Formats: sequence, structure tokens, C-alpha cells
Amino acid sequence: MFTGLIEDVGRVAALRPGQGSATLTVETHLPVRSMALGASIAVNGACLTVTKKGRKNFTVDVSPETLKRTSLGMLEPGSAVNLERPLRLQDRLGGHLVSGHVDGIAVVESIEIQAQFTFFTFAVPAFLGILMVPKGSVAVDGISLTVNECSQRSFAVAIIPFTLQHTNLRLRRLGDKVNIETDLIGKYVQKFFVQGNRRRYRA
Repeated sequence: MFTGLIEDVGRVAALRPGQGSATLTVETHLPVRSMALGASIAVNGACLTVTKKGRKNFTVDVSPETLKRTSLGMLEPGSAVNLERPLRLQDRLGGHLVSGHVDGIAVVESIEIQAQFTFFTFAVPAFLGILMVPKGSVAVDGISLTVNECSQRSFAVAIIPFTLQHTNLRLRRLGDKVNIETDLIGKYVQKFFVQGNRRRYRA
């Protein structure tokens, strides 16, 4: 479990394709020595498992399902990635509950600067848009953000200077693809109502 508060922007050292899977090595300023093998880490919002460690890098395996659901397969050496270590029970929950299980991919539709804020609009498939509400939470490449406004096909967020400076959002351009995780509670509520309606129709 994560909070969506990014700890470091790492750099991809290597992405090695396998048989439908991949191995990803990331350089980071995080204390790699304190990471246990088998520990979880969120890379652009996707929860992955540390399998190897170097002095200043770590390696994770990327499964076929993760490649299918996320934009990780599009990374190249030098790509900037958001990193967050798992939440500890004694930590303050400064963002929102982020599972690290990416729901799908969005596309940067517009970027607009107004005073000190940067406004991003993302195009999303309908199955993601239906799970968003104004002033609700969403994780974009693992970053905990508040939805300003949304429709079934898009949503907009306002980025403060600190977030822009300390995440890979500062490098995003029109057409870029980002990982999206919608609000955990909202997904359960939607499933409850969908299943309830199906039972009602069958009755």
C-alpha cells in the first residue's frame, strides 16, 4: 500500500524484454541498501518487487499483466520514473490510499499554465472515467492528485509548483501516456451497485 507521495524521480538504466515480460533496472537516490529483496516499490504507480540491488539501483520483474495494463513497456533508458516505497503503519497518510495496482492508461490531452499552477487534462477510456468524481482522488503515474473536474472521457487536475518540480510530470508533453489508478473505495462501491442491479434484474 502506498500514499501517492513521490519520494524520488529515478532514471531507467535498462529495460530488458523477456517472453511476454520484462526486467527493469532503475537508478535512484533512495537508500537502496535498506531495501530488502522481495520488498515492494511503486514505479510510476505500479507496485513491483525488488529482485536485485546495486549500489544506487534496483531491479524488478514486470509481468505480462503489468505490461498490458501500464505504460512501463514504453520506457527507455534515461526515462524518468516516479518512485515510492510502501507505506508504514506509523506513517502519516498525506495523500490517499494507493494500492499500486494500475487500472489503465490515460493520455495527456492539454497542458495549461495559469500563474503558478499547471493544469493537466487527461483523456481516459470510459471504464476509468466512470470511476472519477469531482474533488475525488486519483493516482497519475503514482502521484496522489485531486480531480478538479471530470467527464466519462477525461479529467483535469491542478498541479502546484512543488509537485511539478518533484515528479516526472514536469517532463510530460501532449500525447504522453500515463498510468492511472482510480480511487480504491470508489471501485468497490461501483461493483457493489453493479452487482446489486444485476441481482435485481434477475429477480
